[in-house]
Amino acid sequence: MSDTPAVPASPPPPPYPGPVCEHVSRGSISGTVAHPGRRVVTAPRALIAEDDPVSRMLLERTLQGWGYDVVVTCDGNEAWTALLAEDAPNLAILDWMMPGLEGPEVCRRVRALAQPIPTYVILLTARGQSDDIVAGLESGADDYVTKPFDRQELRSRIRVGERVLALQRGLADRVRDLETVLGQVKELKGLLPICSYCKAVRDDQNYWHRVETYITAHSAARFSHGICPGCWKGVIEPELASIEAST
Repeated sequence: MSDTPAVPASPPPPPYPGPVCEHVSRGSISGTVAHPGRRVVTAPRALIAEDDPVSRMLLERTLQGWGYDVVVTCDGNEAWTALLAEDAPNLAILDWMMPGLEGPEVCRRVRALAQPIPTYVILLTARGQSDDIVAGLESGADDYVTKPFDRQELRSRIRVGERVLALQRGLADRVRDLETVLGQVKELKGLLPICSYCKAVRDDQNYWHRVETYITAHSAARFSHGICPGCWKGVIEPELASIEAST
């Protein structure tokens, strides 16, 4: 028998915790969400209005295959109601002839809305004459696709709409930022009642304030106090002379 002491066995390794790039989430099907720190990209949304069941199903499945979250309506009245919702899609594909409101009438109503980002509307119809196209576009539609639609053509026209919507969102963001900045700008206007002796300024509530206090409260100006040459000779020098004489 060897006198060498037995080496204690190493403890078993801890169980594999799983990929570090995943995060447990009860709301997902698999229970994990990869890269939790990354921004979640939501699917683009589109509304379709088509009264024919076969055409409606074909259009819905086509858009879903392109990654869209589709809001399905069966006539013009349903489409108009859906477009009035706060979370209405910015892209709408409308059939021309539908029960209730027809596609061009929905376009006219949409254009009458005060929207920061106007809805991009594509009319989808079997009418292919030049007069029909002109009438559809003049009703407020942004584009026009004839039935039966070609998938590639529809896809290209939808991409154009997405680019237009992206530009409109960027413009709306810039306008909102500008309005925020302008709201922070203070400007003095009008006639200011000021005391002839102490130079205090009266506000709208009939309270009197020092000039610098009033201007600071009603503008973006700030004061740095100093002594002008006139006051130095007329006030400071006599006071200094008086102090020296008294000492």
